[in-house]
Amino acid sequence: MTVLVKTDKKSPTTRTQAQAVVEAKQYLTFMLGGEMFSINILCIKEIIWYANLTEVPMMPACIRGVINLRGAVVPVMDLSARFGKPSTPVTKSTCIVIIEIETENGGEHQNMGVVVDSVQAVLEIAASEIEPAPSFGTKIRPDFIEGIGKVNGKFVILLNVNRVLSTQEIGQMGQVTASAQTMAITN
Repeated sequence: MTVLVKTDKKSPTTRTQAQAVVEAKQYLTFMLGGEMFSINILCIKEIIWYANLTEVPMMPACIRGVINLRGAVVPVMDLSARFGKPSTPVTKSTCIVIIEIETENGGEHQNMGVVVDSVQAVLEIAASEIEPAPSFGTKIRPDFIEGIGKVNGKFVILLNVNRVLSTQEIGQMGQVTASAQTMAITN
């Protein structure tokens, strides 16, 4: 049995069509090392041009530095380095995407920037067009992938921002980096 849901007088839709529209999420797509990735738009606060980055000593290799964003210090991560690839080269189209993440100690939020080659578009991807993350065969850690979306016959990797930008894991990398640098100085 098909139930009609009236949206207006000219275009009645079925309840399943209406549910599909509700289940679709919007994702910001961007390029990184020739591959297309995306992040749920609800996590994104803003996009800025790459500029005025201050390097911070003894940080993990994936942290490029910090920026001053309206008086707040925001760490900036190089996603390529986080994925174990060479650092993203800075070009005219390089952007910093400011993302709000949940910290590990509860309901607190923190802003973090990620360096991307270029921002592409905001796409709406229906839940039915998203496949689970493969457990093998990807060039990045499987836990970094929320799923694989199909858009116009192409695949886009949907990132799990809470795993990719895990402040706890990045903090542990920073401690290892600091320890290694301290040992190198004392030897």
